[in-house]
Parts: sequence; structure tokens; C-alpha cells
Amino acid sequence: MKKKKKKKINKPSKIKTMKKLFLIATVTFLTAATFAQSDKYVASMKANIAAIDSSFKNPANLLDLANKFERIATAEKTQWLAYYYAALCQVNYTYMEQDKSKIDAIADKATELIDKADALQPNNSEISCLKSMIASAHMMVNPMQRFQEYGPEAASYIEAAMKQDPANPRPEFLQGQGLKFTPEQFGGGCVTAKPVLQSSLAKYNTFKPASEIHPNWGKQRVEMYIGECK
Repeated sequence: MKKKKKKKINKPSKIKTMKKLFLIATVTFLTAATFAQSDKYVASMKANIAAIDSSFKNPANLLDLANKFERIATAEKTQWLAYYYAALCQVNYTYMEQDKSKIDAIADKATELIDKADALQPNNSEISCLKSMIASAHMMVNPMQRFQEYGPEAASYIEAAMKQDPANPRPEFLQGQGLKFTPEQFGGGCVTAKPVLQSSLAKYNTFKPASEIHPNWGKQRVEMYIGECK
């Protein structure tokens, strides 16, 4: 009887198969880890975003939130929204800080954070809005002396935000807010502010954020300002 020849195992082919299996296992593991990380990221963001409004009752909490968002940003290095909200908390704090000598430093920190967001998400309307808010914060330290420098800067960022996303209601909210608190003799007051605020509100009524953690603030403030401009 003839002996059956043993089939030769093609070693290169076997190695290729093992490499493919290893690659599939690695991709599967990384995908699962990414989804788990993403879920954790979204949950952390939602919890901190929800805490922003209540923090206005105790402004120091805004800085605590800013630090929390910055820690999230450090862990999630590709996520611009964490840097955005950290900057938002910082700049909102400047509007409530009574000691004007501290405002520039806080606004500078907000700039540092929003620049990181801008590097990850350039030409973004929400980021331009925040840059306008930061310029306004610097201006309010001494409006008479600083208006010529920071007034046009704030306005230019609002204009950029409008072009970057015409459906975004926040640029007109910021523009209307600025007009409302500008004296009438300088072209401000309710007469000029109200139509801008009404246009912003119309956009708020149809605006849908890109996700549950994307910016969606400002509508209540617009409604309040319109109510004050009867």
C-alpha cells in the first residue's frame, strides 16, 4: 500500500492567517474601547453642561466647571467641545466678577482654551461667538478706554459667526445683547436691539443642535430681553 503523503503546510500562508486574526481581534477590541470611552465622554459632558445654568447662582462654581471641562479635554484630546465649554464657563465668570483687575487674566485663560478648540474645529460659528464674548469681557474692564480696540474685534467675530452658520441664533443674540446695553446716543437701546433679538428668537425656534452636547444656550435670555423691550 502506498503511504498517504502528508499535506505540507504553507507556513507563509499560516502566518498571514494568524496576522489577519490578530488584526481583527485588535480592531474589535479598540472599537469596543472607543465606544465605551465615547459613552463615558458624553455622560461626563452632559452632567457638566446641565450644571452650568445653576452655577450662575454661585459664580465660583463656573470656574470649578471650567476645570472639569478642561480635564475632560485633556483626556479626550480630539474633542473640541470640552475646550469650548471650559472657555464658556471662564468667560461667563468674567461677566460676574466684581474685581475688574482679575478679568483680563480670566479672559486670557478663556482665549487659551478656545484657541485649542479652534485648532480642532476651525471656522466654527460657535467658537467665533465665544471669541466675541472674550473680546467683550476685555472691553468691559474699561469701556471708555478699550472700546476702540475690543469693540471692533467683538463685532468682527459676530460677523464671522453669522457667515459660518447663518442658522445659528447665538451671533444675533450677542449682537442684540450688545445693542441693548449700548446707550441710545451711541446707537443702542431697545429700539435698535429688539429687531435683532426677535430675529435671533426666530432662529432659536427652529434651531437643532448637532448633538445633545452641542451648544444650545441663550434662548431664555433672548426672550427676557425682548420682554424688557416692550
